[in-house]
Amino acid sequence: MQNRRDFMKKGLGGLLTLAAADAAVMGQARTEPERPAPRGAMERLNVAVIGVNGRGKDHIGGFAGQNNCVVTHICDADSALADATIRNVAGRQDGVRPRFVQDIRRLLEDNTIDIVSIATPNHWHALASIWAMQAGKDVYVEKPVSHNVWEGRRIVDIARRTNKICQAGTQIRSATGIQQAVEFLRAGTLGRVQVARGLCYKRRNSIGNVTGEGTVPASVNYDLWCGPGPRRPLNRLRLHYDWHWTWDFGNGDLGNQGIHQMDVARWGLGKSELAPNTISLGGRFGYTDDGETANTQIIVCDYPDSKLIFEVRGLPTPSFRGASIGNVFHCADGYLVVSSYSTAIAYRPDGEIVRRFNGARNHYTNFVEAVRNRRREHQNGEILEGHLSSALCHMGNISYRLGRPAPLDPRTNALNGDAEANDTLARMEEHLGDNRINLRDTNVMVGRRLTMNPSTERFSDDEANTMLTREYRAGFVVPARD
Repeated sequence: MQNRRDFMKKGLGGLLTLAAADAAVMGQARTEPERPAPRGAMERLNVAVIGVNGRGKDHIGGFAGQNNCVVTHICDADSALADATIRNVAGRQDGVRPRFVQDIRRLLEDNTIDIVSIATPNHWHALASIWAMQAGKDVYVEKPVSHNVWEGRRIVDIARRTNKICQAGTQIRSATGIQQAVEFLRAGTLGRVQVARGLCYKRRNSIGNVTGEGTVPASVNYDLWCGPGPRRPLNRLRLHYDWHWTWDFGNGDLGNQGIHQMDVARWGLGKSELAPNTISLGGRFGYTDDGETANTQIIVCDYPDSKLIFEVRGLPTPSFRGASIGNVFHCADGYLVVSSYSTAIAYRPDGEIVRRFNGARNHYTNFVEAVRNRRREHQNGEILEGHLSSALCHMGNISYRLGRPAPLDPRTNALNGDAEANDTLARMEEHLGDNRINLRDTNVMVGRRLTMNPSTERFSDDEANTMLTREYRAGFVVPARD
């Protein structure tokens, strides 16, 4: 711990002495440090991957032996993952074996690391990103980039203050086909976009129930795993992955898969701020388990000139206009369907195809290029974009969590006669009926309608504002100031 104290005392490599750091607040002009000199294409970049059990495997594939990068370190709270991951990495980069470090704090003290790639559970994303940038590393961080709205904005603040490159793992942003489709959409070729619809129709099974306390694997440092989240007895059968469906560590499928489609929806609308009004409703239907998040959910985000509607369905369901995990943009003179991470089709109102779009590009490559040329604007998934799209997901979940149960039939008045939103609700009711949910005996959680000031990123509702952040454990606090 003496090394850690010295590390903090020295200002994390001097980065925290940047001008105007103390006075910076959102929306206020800031003085940014001078950009470092570009790095040559032949200069080796050393990469540490933090979290290697799930998405971390993809991160390893994106960096190990690619673009003159070498994965020199891997980090995970579960030491049982070390040996197989080391072999995997070595096989991808001519036998060069990475070092395993279990504690992220020890890892960040290593000055030979240039890039930190973060694929931990959601509750670690912001703190790991902030610590890494303060320690002088560039960062690639998985989606959602934050566990709550406030800490997402803090990542942006620190990225600006330190002038580090920070990329969100919203890889659809690098797909050339979707880039072209969004450009086509925003050029007004199909007329004004009236509704941007995000779809996360992804089957999710029950995670089961524990009787008493779950068992943490002996190979896991549970204090490190919990990190900035609360340390409580394990309340589910599996430690890994099923954290997605608990509020302490995850954000449901809205913040898991859905963040990708939320990002595309906001991108297509051309919105660079949070929605002024949000409401959500839904529930966890079809089984009773230890999951807390909704498996069926509607989120309505109202902008002054357009609307963003998001749908989550975890029970079996057919596609909507050809998309299951994707987007549908309803326009004045047609519609555009994004049906995969790289393909989209534009239609006239009668269904005639206007144009097809297809093409992909590597998101990790885009990030590494930005690391080398030091141009934030070169990034396809710059951290501010990741923050805004993640925050829309968090806003929907806050509305849902502040809701009240109400009968699904007769229909709630919460949607205020909004035709598109009520049509979405009607289709949700039909979907639940198709899955043999007894609608007469079923309540839906009707969320609170929330008003947000996009400039301050705060609600007009005091209770909702308490959910913009969380209480952090000592030693794992997302800093309120640099």
